[in-house]
Amino acid sequence: MFKNLKNDLPASVVVFFVALPLCLGIALASGAPLFSGLIAGIIGGIVVGGLSGSKIGVSGPAAGLAAIVLTSIGTLGGYENFLVAVVLGGVIQLVFGFLRAGIIGYYFPSSVIKGMLTGIGIIIILKQIPHFFGYDSDPEGDFAFFQVDGENTFSEIFNSLNYISPGATIIAVIGLAILLFWDKVLAKKAKFFQVIQGPLVAVALGILYFIFTQGNESIGIAKEHLVSVPIPGDLSSFLGQFSFPNFGVILSGDIWITAFTIALVASLETLLCVEATDKLDPDKNVTPTNRELLAQGTGNIISGMIGGLPITQVIVRSSANIQSGGKTKLSAIIHGFLLLISVVLIPRLLNMIPLSVLASILLIVGYKLAKPSLFKKMYLMGWKQFIPFTVTVLGIIFIDLLWGIGLGLLVGIVVILIKSYQNSHFLHIEDKSNGKHKITMTLAEEVTFFNKGAILKEFDRLPEDTYLTLDVRKTRYLDNDIIEILEDFSSKAKQRNIDIKLISERGEIENPDSYIKFFSLRPKNT
Repeated sequence: MFKNLKNDLPASVVVFFVALPLCLGIALASGAPLFSGLIAGIIGGIVVGGLSGSKIGVSGPAAGLAAIVLTSIGTLGGYENFLVAVVLGGVIQLVFGFLRAGIIGYYFPSSVIKGMLTGIGIIIILKQIPHFFGYDSDPEGDFAFFQVDGENTFSEIFNSLNYISPGATIIAVIGLAILLFWDKVLAKKAKFFQVIQGPLVAVALGILYFIFTQGNESIGIAKEHLVSVPIPGDLSSFLGQFSFPNFGVILSGDIWITAFTIALVASLETLLCVEATDKLDPDKNVTPTNRELLAQGTGNIISGMIGGLPITQVIVRSSANIQSGGKTKLSAIIHGFLLLISVVLIPRLLNMIPLSVLASILLIVGYKLAKPSLFKKMYLMGWKQFIPFTVTVLGIIFIDLLWGIGLGLLVGIVVILIKSYQNSHFLHIEDKSNGKHKITMTLAEEVTFFNKGAILKEFDRLPEDTYLTLDVRKTRYLDNDIIEILEDFSSKAKQRNIDIKLISERGEIENPDSYIKFFSLRPKNT
């Protein structure tokens, strides 16, 4: 694992800078203590990172769970009661892992996964534009279209134009220029610029800019535009930031409903993120999904026990890890230790980092996820790929992550049904001979009740005085619904003077009396 330290260490620093504001922002959007987001980030990095089988996935608090957390804290009667649901949710995830439920993630179409990545990339860009200009009224972690402050994604952008902070914008532009120049020019010149990443330089310059412009009303940066990490006065105040679950409410039905909700949503987000990060991974590693559920469950149990938010694997941090050259799980683990060390030893230094500089880092991450060339590529792949992809992207932008994925999956299923309807059979029509039409109908490899409409339509179109050859040699599965259609058609065929010949691997039968009897004699696997 340590042989890739030269790649993993700089990548972990970038992930740290991306994760820090997200941990705080998601906690704020969730109505939870700010420190709870940092706890989840630390546990997600160190514990889940160590147990996970993913080499490049990074876990932590997820924006997709913010609305659930916000509602649950109120309905369950307080944050300590909610923590019981987090612990139980982790236990349920362990059960999912032991039951091998991780396979669910593989049943989502590639077009939906690509749409999820692109939609998240666009959301990242849209959400960071206000922060880029120094307008920080909305929590960083709020990734839904309708926000907790009553605004929406686009109104927030327009509002930011009326409240531009010159100092924050100046250092954001400088930071963005450094990131682009570092990535496009310097990183290709020498290995030094690959070890020392552009985001680290941008953040360092942001801190220096804040220090040297402090007190300057025109180009200085106000404290509300900086990272805000809780600063404990002593050891007792630091320990006082931890919360512990109130297990006295463990028998409450609402607690268990919330626990199942957390487990289901967190598991689904994790499995989708695993599928997405494996697609982004240049080394094409395959993550064991059941082991991932076990790792996530363990992480949620520990996080809930000490006051942290629910944890999932998250695409923003994972993609930042991949784009920064991370190769092994060591990157995720180190980022967790960096979070821990920083909140304990240097919280005041962290609170000098301008949010606008972090926004410039996330803008690059978002662009790499949502490159315009991908839209062209998906369009050229045809409507069966482009429509589910587009619906997923729009759903994520205008509703939220899970709605977007659900709508994309629904459209994908409709596409499958349409193609299944169209591809149930093949017709070959020959010229008349001996006064009869010669028509061959070849059934597909799998014919189910989805194909009933298409086959019935073709049977009704057959003209009288037809010689129909029904070829089932390639058919490996024939639904009983289709067999019943064939039986019904046989009786009607005699009235229309239609002769039927059935061709199978076992030979040919003229005008079979019972298709049910015939197909029941076929081998079980066919």
